[in-house]
Amino acid sequence: MSLLSTPFVGTAADTGLHIAATVILIAVVASAAFGFWRVHELPINRAHSRDHHQLGLITALTWIGFVWHWVWVLAVILAFVDIDKAIINLRDTWRHAPQSNPSQHGNQEEKAQ
Repeated sequence: MSLLSTPFVGTAADTGLHIAATVILIAVVASAAFGFWRVHELPINRAHSRDHHQLGLITALTWIGFVWHWVWVLAVILAFVDIDKAIINLRDTWRHAPQSNPSQHGNQEEKAQ
């Protein structure tokens, strides 16, 4: 057998290997498509599990996200981030921000010395 000859050409093993490669290729493509679909459906599943009040919007954004992918990112943000709680936390953070008094800093520095 020479290094330039191709083994299994024209034999039953050649046909078997082509069939096996075709089956594996179809399985890989199908599993990749299924995995893409499952990841793409994450916002809708999350919105259903939390009884989100914007379920219709998240569903529409998820479907539009198949064409424009940045829209899917908006659906993920809406589904996973509770906007109401985030706004309340932000408001409370600004409301209860510590007030710095310049005279107190000077007194603390004198006490430290």
